[in-house]
Amino acid sequence: MTSDLECPQVDSCDSGILTSEEQGDCDSKDEDSTQENQSGDDSSYSDPESCSESDSNTEEVDEDESNKELEDEAPGSNCAKSEVNSQHHCERCRIQQGQQEQVTPRRLSRGQFWLKLDAEGVYQCAVTGLIFEVTKAAVIKYSLLSWSKYASYIKEPWIVGGPIFDVTCTSASVLTSIQFPHTLCLNDHLSDTTFKVFHFKNNGPEFEGSADHSATHVKWQVSSLSPVGPVLQNHDPVYYHGVILLYKIVNDHPSLSFRVYVASNNDSFIKDVSKAVKLSGKKFIKIEKPPCQKLLQSGKKYRLISEPEAEITPEEIEFVDDSLLKVKSYIEVYLEQPMEFSLSLVELESQEIVWKAKLRECDWIQHNQNDNEQRRRTGSIRRRKSSNSLSEDEFCNKRLKGNDTTDGTKANTVLTDKQLMILAKKMGKDWKVIGIQCLNLSIEDIEQIEAKEEDINMYKCRMLRKWRDSEQNKGTAQSLYGCLNGQASHEVIEILQEFLKQTQAHEETV
Repeated sequence: MTSDLECPQVDSCDSGILTSEEQGDCDSKDEDSTQENQSGDDSSYSDPESCSESDSNTEEVDEDESNKELEDEAPGSNCAKSEVNSQHHCERCRIQQGQQEQVTPRRLSRGQFWLKLDAEGVYQCAVTGLIFEVTKAAVIKYSLLSWSKYASYIKEPWIVGGPIFDVTCTSASVLTSIQFPHTLCLNDHLSDTTFKVFHFKNNGPEFEGSADHSATHVKWQVSSLSPVGPVLQNHDPVYYHGVILLYKIVNDHPSLSFRVYVASNNDSFIKDVSKAVKLSGKKFIKIEKPPCQKLLQSGKKYRLISEPEAEITPEEIEFVDDSLLKVKSYIEVYLEQPMEFSLSLVELESQEIVWKAKLRECDWIQHNQNDNEQRRRTGSIRRRKSSNSLSEDEFCNKRLKGNDTTDGTKANTVLTDKQLMILAKKMGKDWKVIGIQCLNLSIEDIEQIEAKEEDINMYKCRMLRKWRDSEQNKGTAQSLYGCLNGQASHEVIEILQEFLKQTQAHEETV
């Protein structure tokens, strides 16, 4: 085993190696193309929302294209960081500083990297961790692919060992070896682990033997160039260096909602998640937190715990590497009111905390996601008390009319989940009719709400919540009163009238 294999990874965006121009590219959003380029660039990725992928074409790209301008796309509004994430390793891996020269690639369109090497030597990409050995000057293009496209070919006893890439070179004979970063902590299995390289050619997949492997990389003697990535023979137990990918849903509601992905530190997986988030139809920001403090073990069960308590679904998961799956599983975390809180991932059998992070308001407020709170603070207007001689209906109608202003803004007291549940408990059997006639929900919306077996009151509450979410900052008691007045039961209208009184009383004290 050669010592030059053991080399620490360098962070792709935060390492300080990139120039200001390249830094902007590192954070740029990938083009949502549904076709692969001629070098086999898997640009469509296997997300459930994406279009079907075309077959890989491994023809070499013309060298003149290497001089294309860097992609100059503005950062995506729904993802604050680049999807390429450098690996980290634990102390058990005994990482030593390698002798490879660190090189930073240029980033082209469609997620391609372009690297010009001036002489013979061994070079490590500072973004992806790939290590190239060349016999003379060369230009190398490479891109990160999705394993899910090749899922049907990865069968027992083989499992994914790291990210998969498509690589091309000006002359294939010049590029003699590639070292692929892997995601496992081999520890005592370093010498007896069997690695191979999955190599997808025009005539189908091949599993080629590796030349060597270390605590961090798998070395492969280049036979030809096309999609390639490390796989290993499954053994028990399998330990992974893990990452927790944390995304906050961006909206105008005062509540907090997060997606938490528990994953192996595999760049292909991480890019799949980034793509899924971009195509989800919602806006997200990625919240950067430290990686797992402990290793993740395949087959072990883990539970995510919040302090103070939040609504977490599902409560526990069995960790498996989802790299081959098109649909990536995640945990949903929901808090009704914005507040600082802590998340901990606990391995159930040992009760050991493998990851913990504190989430503070500054993690998301800096992204201007607190617009609703700012409007509440600055948009409140002192109003005169309504005459006690007004009837309840006259009072509510006056409130509805009075809250409309010339610039289109309204009082921003959005109904809380607790208030919606109070209303839901008072709604009768005609709640579906009300949802369709009064709240502009579709039959498909109602069927989706009823798809999960829950208490009938939860169905009603979810219906009201869907209406509120669609209204965003207009999901107030005033708006709901305008929708339901004359249609809902007298009890529901009375509760809404009480909510309106509470709102008025609060505004008069401001």
